[in-house]
Amino acid sequence: MKVYSHRQLIFFSALSGLVVLMFAFGLGLLRVPGVSSGEQEAAVAEGSGNSHEELSLWQSSQSLRPINSLNVTDLVPYSEGERENISIYEQYNAAVVNITTEVVAINWFLEPVPQDGSSGSGSIIDTRGYVLTNNHVIEDASKVYINLVDGSQFEGSVVGTDSENDIAILKFDPPQGQELQTIPFGSSDNLKVGQKVLAIGNPFAFERTLTVGIVSGLGRPIQTSQQNIIRDMIQTDASINPGNSGGPLLDTQGRMIGINTMIYSPSGGSVGIGFAIPVNTAKRVVAEILQYGKVRRGRIDATVVQLFPALVRYADLPVSQGLLVSRTRRSGQAERAGLRQGTEAVRYRSTVIYLGGDIITSVDGMKTDTYADLFSALEDNKPGEQVKVEIIRGGQSLTLDVTLVDQEELN
Repeated sequence: MKVYSHRQLIFFSALSGLVVLMFAFGLGLLRVPGVSSGEQEAAVAEGSGNSHEELSLWQSSQSLRPINSLNVTDLVPYSEGERENISIYEQYNAAVVNITTEVVAINWFLEPVPQDGSSGSGSIIDTRGYVLTNNHVIEDASKVYINLVDGSQFEGSVVGTDSENDIAILKFDPPQGQELQTIPFGSSDNLKVGQKVLAIGNPFAFERTLTVGIVSGLGRPIQTSQQNIIRDMIQTDASINPGNSGGPLLDTQGRMIGINTMIYSPSGGSVGIGFAIPVNTAKRVVAEILQYGKVRRGRIDATVVQLFPALVRYADLPVSQGLLVSRTRRSGQAERAGLRQGTEAVRYRSTVIYLGGDIITSVDGMKTDTYADLFSALEDNKPGEQVKVEIIRGGQSLTLDVTLVDQEELN
């Protein structure tokens, strides 16, 4: 048996302690010295651009706990990237719900009969049972069902929708005493192409599926209908398939940075080009819906016509793209701002167009060649706000300050 001196015992004890500390740091078990748990959580919230106070959301107590909080022994066999994926999934998959719908159809006897509708995903954002999803997931549904991780199903109600951004808020009543896991909002302001992202959803009804990828592109304008363009969409190669719609796109801290919404696919399946609504857009819309039950938007109180070649040739217009002001509302804000309507009535198919009015070429700094451009330019503007409207009048360019009205006044 080898006998060690007192000095050798001290040396080897210190060396063993140093090895243990280095191993613990490598596994992420130790916190940064001098930073308390509360300060770390505050830093996470501050860095994420979180607006919980504005939204008045009730978040679960575990929503901002550190990632890599699983048992150390369980995580040892995996790489750092795998540990990250496992931790995020373990912490947040329970906050992703499967949404199914019921629609009403008419049978051969002209009787209304219920049948299965669409399905998709959603994120629990509030412990009171508020769920964030896509509007197209629940559109035209007569009933909406929310399915939780434990297999329980609840009928949900629609709190409000925003078709322009394809966002909907649902509400269900969780059992008394059950605290729901929620997903915290992050920020989409400082995203970088190449950063890692994770998507959780229910593709093809395979519940709570995790896929991993990167941010492939930023600022993508995607047209969802003739009148709507969603700006600043996040492009990702994380696999998104039918059923993923409405589910969260997460960063490596487990914070929501987007809502998975659509894919580009000639085949109908994932080819590595998916798009997510940026979470900053979602936060603004959610705040409006929770406060008002709808999204209030400002509009120019004028009837405009998108220019097309036959109209440009017939009226001998100085530009080929823009929006012709056909009529303005009498004594309305547009008329008061100096916007001129047309005077010469002509019929094009079933529509009457008044020629001779101003041609709008830009609104609030955004070029407006189409209807969709106009709606996109005013997407985040509220009634009562003023916007700069650039027009062509008699071949000259002018700029007017137009006060917006509530879009409901024009319906």
